[in-house]
Amino acid sequence: MVSQNSLFSEHLTQVATEVELYLAELLTNNTTGREVARPRRLVEAMRYAVLAGGKRLRPFLTIEVTRLLSAEMSDDLKKQAFWAASATELIHCYSLVHDDLPSMDDDDLRRGKPTLHKAYDEATAILAGDALQALAFAELADERHCPDAHIRSELVLGLAQASGIGGMVGGQLLDLAQEGRYGAVDPSVDDIKIMQAMKTGALISYSVDAGAIIASADEPLRTKLRIYGDALGVAFQIADDLLDLDGTAAELGKATGKDVARGKITLVERIGVEAARNECKRLLEQALDALDGFGSKADMLRDAARFVIERRV
Repeated sequence: MVSQNSLFSEHLTQVATEVELYLAELLTNNTTGREVARPRRLVEAMRYAVLAGGKRLRPFLTIEVTRLLSAEMSDDLKKQAFWAASATELIHCYSLVHDDLPSMDDDDLRRGKPTLHKAYDEATAILAGDALQALAFAELADERHCPDAHIRSELVLGLAQASGIGGMVGGQLLDLAQEGRYGAVDPSVDDIKIMQAMKTGALISYSVDAGAIIASADEPLRTKLRIYGDALGVAFQIADDLLDLDGTAAELGKATGKDVARGKITLVERIGVEAARNECKRLLEQALDALDGFGSKADMLRDAARFVIERRV
């Protein structure tokens, strides 16, 4: 008998493969709309950054929430879910490119390969990240993918807020500040949690909400799923910090121990490893509780939450 955990792993891999194919179709040399031309080197760099594997957890969440809230996952609905999910993944990939830059985290490896600025150069990496961000919003705004202007508008607004000044980008600035880059700091546990909710949590939470938007879910259902997404996003960052301490470069495909080396004050450093693990467990329970009432159809989302805190990659 195949275990639920095996079913989840297989389904996660299947979705990742389908998302990869969708993303590959977006990143070609062919122009679209009012584009004048696509420089070959820029497209190659964007493909290098995006088509490098990965779990594709954020797209998975959007697609699974759409499936959960829909009586039937029609072909049109599936296409819309993959469309929105892929736009979010473009934003995520752009953020990784910029995070790896010498002025940010200064990483040499990403998913076991040289980071983009190492494989190409720093200027190309910056421009590739900029282009991925622009492409994400161009895709979300394109009526060819979804005729409902209200849905497109909600998705664009949500992604902008999750990835911008009050979300991912703002969280990255707070993260740099907590390394002491802008003067001596002594962040409280609440300060660190705010940074985590912005830097990592906001985009994960949006990925959940995007599925609810596509499925035209009512507000009570969206509220439950927001609780799930918020808990998942914060747990992901704590698990990531724990992996930086006890994971290996071979497991993660990137250098480990860099937070300690940079003097970054993380939640793990502030409250201790055991307390951080307990916080992950608490957030897992919060996420699972939010799915009460959805029945067995939400099992993949439950497994996704468990995967986030138990992962080794």
